[in-house]
Amino acid sequence: MASAVKLQDASTTLCELLAQGSAGSSITKRRLQGGLHGNMEVIEVDNGRMRFWVLPERGMGIWKVWLEGVELGWQSPVRGPVHPYYVPLHDPSGLGWLDGFDELLCRCGLESNGAAEFDALGRLRYPLHGKIANQPAYDVQAGIDEQLALTSVRGNVDEARFKFRKLQLATTVSCVAGSSELLISDTVTNRSAVASDFQLLYHINFGSPLLEAGAQVVAPVAMLSPRTAVAEQGVASWSRYAAPVAGYEEQVYFMQLLGDANSQTEVLLKNKAGDKGVSLHFDLHQLPCFTLWKNTAAECDGYVTGLEPGTNYPNPHSYEQKQGRVMTLQPGESRRFDIRIAFHRDAASVQQAEQRIAILQAAQAAIIHPTMQWGWSIEADR
Repeated sequence: MASAVKLQDASTTLCELLAQGSAGSSITKRRLQGGLHGNMEVIEVDNGRMRFWVLPERGMGIWKVWLEGVELGWQSPVRGPVHPYYVPLHDPSGLGWLDGFDELLCRCGLESNGAAEFDALGRLRYPLHGKIANQPAYDVQAGIDEQLALTSVRGNVDEARFKFRKLQLATTVSCVAGSSELLISDTVTNRSAVASDFQLLYHINFGSPLLEAGAQVVAPVAMLSPRTAVAEQGVASWSRYAAPVAGYEEQVYFMQLLGDANSQTEVLLKNKAGDKGVSLHFDLHQLPCFTLWKNTAAECDGYVTGLEPGTNYPNPHSYEQKQGRVMTLQPGESRRFDIRIAFHRDAASVQQAEQRIAILQAAQAAIIHPTMQWGWSIEADR
């Protein structure tokens, strides 16, 4: 059985071994109590080298990863994982989503995935980052394929309302025994008899030890634009991180990335020494837009960066719709999304990732806009 995990103010009231593989893999179900955990169920996957927690009640998000004993994720001021019961999604400010935000990976969508949006009377129309990360999963299954040495957790999450959208997210999170990679495979299906638009963004977040003064993002950039006037001030150093700063105001950059002949791309976050890192691998046909979120505030306020592949940029829904970046599913139609998260534990692995990205970047020089661009950011159009 996997070793115990220190929880901030929670206790594990149930611990049940669901499956155990011959290569040291195991799947354990835990139930948490205390604070905001609210009797939450957690599924822990251990592949013999890496452990991670899947949160069925939070849209099948991934809370944290432990690789060879090193905790990866970030330290939010929110003491999570937070049960959705305690997340006021429809808070009039539109920012209630932030009350539960502390995962390594959470999905944003499916109706909307960007900034909060209000109608002409000031009433909340779309809350920040949507609802899917606070919806419970059902038909959750976990198992180990001994032949493939593959450990997987599957589940379905619905975002549906009578007379409105009927969208289903079917997700599988898996890893190979002894590897340091996570595989996420999602399928979004329109269960309605009428067409439905949708948005999806993967908010993938890291703090220390990967994030530190001198840490760097390496990406094959075709074009980059700052989201706000504040981001314009830091565009010259968009790829590098500073030490924590009290009162830091976030900087966000929207990008079009380069891919290979099969539209595969890669983005790397590496520490200052270049001997630890994480890279995201995804398909630009599936996820054509990339957002970099830099939030290097004081540690106690959440020192974190987000690497965010998406179907669109996280502007308000109506703005993205005007730009033609909102996808549509016909009745019964499905779209698939695949992401591979690879953790790098030595300089050689980090250098290999950098070399692969350099090959992609060689196709063209990056266009870095020093100011916000019309059609990219709603702030540029105001």
